[in-house]
Order: sequence, then structure tokens, then C-alpha cells
Amino acid sequence: MREVACRKCKAVTVGKVCPLCKSTDLTPDWSGIIIIFDSEKSKIASTLALNAPHKYALKVS
Repeated sequence: MREVACRKCKAVTVGKVCPLCKSTDLTPDWSGIIIIFDSEKSKIASTLALNAPHKYALKVS
């Protein structure tokens, strides 16, 4: 199954609903991946405003 990214929060998933924000606005048109393990201590997560441990797309179209 192909991974898709949420247009609202950029979370990457294989489902039909975003597991983080529950949006159904998903797209297969995305690029780049960042995986956040500890969103509280991560400076990258803070810079990108990512609040939960998950796999995220860097660019979503």
C-alpha cells in the first residue's frame, strides 16, 4: 500500500484518515521524511511545530 501525507499536519500514513489530526485531506504527492521520536526534546520538531512522535513529510503538495 502506498503512503500518503496529511495536508494539514504533514503526518505520513497508509490509512484513509490521518492518525494525528483525523483529517481525510491526504495526498500521495509529498517528498522528504523526518521521523520524530521525542517531540519535547527535539529542536527540529520545535522548529517545524511538530508536537507528536511520528513520521512526517517535509513537503506536501
